[in-house]
Amino acid sequence: MAALTRLRRRRLAGEHGAELIEMALVTPIFLIMIAAMFDFGFLFRNWEVATNAAREGSRMGVLPSYKCDGSTTDVKQRVDAYMAGAGFNAGSYLVKQVNDPVVTAAGTFNACVVSVEITQPMPMLGVFGKFFGGAFGDVPLRATSVMRTEAQAAP
Repeated sequence: MAALTRLRRRRLAGEHGAELIEMALVTPIFLIMIAAMFDFGFLFRNWEVATNAAREGSRMGVLPSYKCDGSTTDVKQRVDAYMAGAGFNAGSYLVKQVNDPVVTAAGTFNACVVSVEITQPMPMLGVFGKFFGGAFGDVPLRATSVMRTEAQAAP
């Protein structure tokens, strides 16, 4: 009887299957981290595209032959061309442009301000977010570019 009790204790105190339990605990955390890396990579890429599109639009707006006050479509067409080149549909983003005075410590100057807004879905984290009550939704991205409008010298 004593030998049977020792065998039972040895069997219960063994570490067989501990790796399987540890893997079952760590795998969901690892998968969420991988999904977050993919989603934040796409998020950063789209933020860079929006930033560059806003820069292209404000560059167009500060040229002497164009206006940045929203009355012409030149700036918006330049932003649309850049966004289309990056693979965005025309209705998936919003372009705002103004020509307002900007006040800084150095003084006041006229500037072309172009803002591009995108709503970025989080597709991979959204799958895991269903288990946590929809914690991971869409992320709004906004990129703004301000370029100084130079006054033309009289001929």
